[in-house]
Amino acid sequence: MAEAKAYEQEYGQYEIIDGKTVMMSPAATNHRRIQRNLAGIIYAYLKGKRCELFLEEDVYFEDKSHFIPDLIIVCDKSKIKEFHVEGAPDLVVEILSAGTQKRDLGIKKDTYERFGVREYWIVNPWDKSIVVYHLVDGKYQVDDVYRDHPEEYLAQMPEEERAEVKLSLKVSLYQDLEIDIREIFGY
Repeated sequence: MAEAKAYEQEYGQYEIIDGKTVMMSPAATNHRRIQRNLAGIIYAYLKGKRCELFLEEDVYFEDKSHFIPDLIIVCDKSKIKEFHVEGAPDLVVEILSAGTQKRDLGIKKDTYERFGVREYWIVNPWDKSIVVYHLVDGKYQVDDVYRDHPEEYLAQMPEEERAEVKLSLKVSLYQDLEIDIREIFGY
């Protein structure tokens, strides 16, 4: 553990993906805005509840898989260690960037599924969308795709199509936590 922290101080943040050390590039400003907005909403909701929110926390799944997701929620306090989270968080959010999208949609998604992360979100800052996966019988299923549509676009849609557009998403961990997509992508 001390060796890993010394490496991080000297070289920057990294993940261990399939046994290989992968350096992490600094996040773009837009990425940080989305992360801040989402974290603020969830943090305010979780105050006084048993689950905890973490940003860019080391998550250890196994020796060859240590990830730093953009945002996680952990409800099992025994998984929270002094310098990392050990085992599957209940919810993981990854915000795509040009350098990480292949890993976020591939090996990381597969690892989250294999280790039992109950809910996984892929946030796409370019098209302002969120794909939500729920773990069902050990496999991820797409719950829905949520998108922040401009008002002008919504106004052009036929009423039936507009009625189908979901502008808020429910976090499956809580019955009453519903987040307006526009608050996540609003900056």
